[in-house]
Amino acid sequence: MAAKNIMIVGVGGQGTLLTSRILGGLAIAGGYDVKLSEVHGMAQRGGSVVTFVRYGEQVAEPIVEEGQADVIIAFERLEALRYAHFLKKDGALIINDWRIDPMPVVIGAAEYPEDIIETLGKDHKVYQLITSKIHQIIVFSLITKPYENDNRRSKKNR
Repeated sequence: MAAKNIMIVGVGGQGTLLTSRILGGLAIAGGYDVKLSEVHGMAQRGGSVVTFVRYGEQVAEPIVEEGQADVIIAFERLEALRYAHFLKKDGALIINDWRIDPMPVVIGAAEYPEDIIETLGKDHKVYQLITSKIHQIIVFSLITKPYENDNRRSKKNR
């Protein structure tokens, strides 16, 4: 099996590093050779974070080159736009519709691009996650079944 390349992109604090470690762990559990890499310079100040997960029978290096990502998981719209050129022609973009304004937008020095997801959809397979609906599902499940599968409650405490 040829190496598969996944990029996870987002803004500091969104969980991109954790997600890459989880995906890497799943691939290792599946018996694959795995390489992980991360770039997170200004992540603590809301900056861009990029992680690479490469897995296959044998993986030589951890970095995904431009035009080689099979999948890009973008936790924020602008980050999807910023890194879309890493995607293969037949690759897929999974985009969270969440918007986090970068500092130039916050201070009024730049404008946040409009129609990012529609623009990316012209050249790529795009799968959009609608965050507000995911939050509604999570809240509903917590309200309706708050103690199901709760391992923290022992029989002694009931």
